[in-house]
Amino acid sequence: MAVAADAAPRGGVLDWVEKVGNKVPDPTIMFVYLIGVIAVLSAILSWAGVSVTDEVVTPVPHDEFQQVNEHFGGTWGIYDSTTGAPASVPDYIITEQTFEVRNLLSIEGLRFFFESFVDNFAGFGVVAVVLIAMAGVGVAEHAGLMGALIRKVVKVAPPRWLALILIFVGVLSSVATDAGYLILVPLAAAAFLTVGRHPLAGLAGAFAAVGAVFGVNLLITPSDSMLTEITNEVLTSAGMAPIEVTQNYYFAIASSIVLTFVVLGVTVLVTEKRLGAYDRAELASDAADEPAVDDAAEARGLRFTLWALLAFIGLVALLVAPPGAPLRDPETGDIIGTTPFMASLVFLISLAFLVCGMAYGAGARTLRGGSAAVGAIAKTFASLGGLLVMFLMIAQFIALFSWTNLPTIAAASAAEALQQARVPAIVLLVAFILVIVLLDFILPGLVPKWVIFAPVFIPIFASLDVAPQTLLAAYRVGDSPINVLTPLMVYLPFMVTVAQRYKKDAGIGTIIALMLPYTIAILVIWTVLYVAWFLLGIPWGPGAPVQIG
Repeated sequence: MAVAADAAPRGGVLDWVEKVGNKVPDPTIMFVYLIGVIAVLSAILSWAGVSVTDEVVTPVPHDEFQQVNEHFGGTWGIYDSTTGAPASVPDYIITEQTFEVRNLLSIEGLRFFFESFVDNFAGFGVVAVVLIAMAGVGVAEHAGLMGALIRKVVKVAPPRWLALILIFVGVLSSVATDAGYLILVPLAAAAFLTVGRHPLAGLAGAFAAVGAVFGVNLLITPSDSMLTEITNEVLTSAGMAPIEVTQNYYFAIASSIVLTFVVLGVTVLVTEKRLGAYDRAELASDAADEPAVDDAAEARGLRFTLWALLAFIGLVALLVAPPGAPLRDPETGDIIGTTPFMASLVFLISLAFLVCGMAYGAGARTLRGGSAAVGAIAKTFASLGGLLVMFLMIAQFIALFSWTNLPTIAAASAAEALQQARVPAIVLLVAFILVIVLLDFILPGLVPKWVIFAPVFIPIFASLDVAPQTLLAAYRVGDSPINVLTPLMVYLPFMVTVAQRYKKDAGIGTIIALMLPYTIAILVIWTVLYVAWFLLGIPWGPGAPVQIG
């Protein structure tokens, strides 16, 4: 479907942001420069003796305990020192630690740089996630399944509902952690192109839904379980009652629905108006190729896909549903939470695309045999070469930045500043949200920041009669909106790669200019929703009041 129209008016603030942002060096080179900056900064602050003492949540090394116990014949046990009764080993303990700025330009720092270079990249989990996820998607795409699905969705869903459906699925995708970034965002861009809308608007809307609304969902996610575990270790140490994983659930449901429409509104009223009509001359050569569609072959391929999908779902059900099934929690029998099933979701989704892609290829006669599937995977991996080089330098930057202790010191210093404030609880909570927003630029990730903040702020807000679930809800609000802007967001380079299929000169500035309105709108409206929720005293979840007592 060709689209021809006047270009969108240029010269606005977002166009200036895009222009300036795209003039920065290649992202890979930019991270080389950033490593140099933190090396110099760490040297200066280390020589100045900068340090901070803080309480942190530390994971208990269960595996090491188990190995020692087995070494001594399994006779060791843990007992309460007061009552003498048997006790269980907690998952986390709270310890007080002093963090000093470590100098990257010192002998120790240079030794760490050279010794850890390979390990930093090998331990950068996002590389494996991208390759595994894209293996299945690559087979499905090369077989033609992705295009067939998009055409089917476009035929079934009214065009005016397409954006809402994709955005809502994006909001829900955090239950599968990384799958939304790798699968839904490219699909949304292609779907928008198919219906004659600007593909970068589809990319932006889906990316905002997946990344900027990551902290909430209609379902209980693995992140919810981890945040709850950390919170409960702090509460137990402070002599307070633990909370349930559902204690932000009402707020999460309301936030998911409200923010879905916020993202939709920004997509339609801001992003698409700014981008204007799409000129297909911007399509990269690999995206511009549109072979003729054999309707009969496509219909046969989709039938094969449906049968394969039903068989795959049946197999997964056998691995999950029966008591004692392999993907249930071996101790509790749970399916949702920190369980083998949730930990396997990315692989299961990739495997589903692989199976369905091969089934479609067999039915449509576009991909036959294992050799063709391997070739499709190899071609997909080859297209990710530039992205992997970028990941190499991102992995080094994150590891070196963390080694200097600069992120921890910045977080602890911000926590101390808030701790000294003497203002009403709601003002302090809003300030807490803003601090989390700022820190997310240098310390992205929902769980790592909570490890630092939970031991400090839960007792502080408890002294103001603010319940821990109230603080946790505020943390969710502050954490997610910046995910789509920070250069340390590991999938930002992937978004650039996707954008370049539809805009050949797209760069980091293109993505930042697209996502800035989403971040502002989500942060403002989400904060207003939070404040209203707090002032009205609505429970955050089942049995989860705003105040203690």
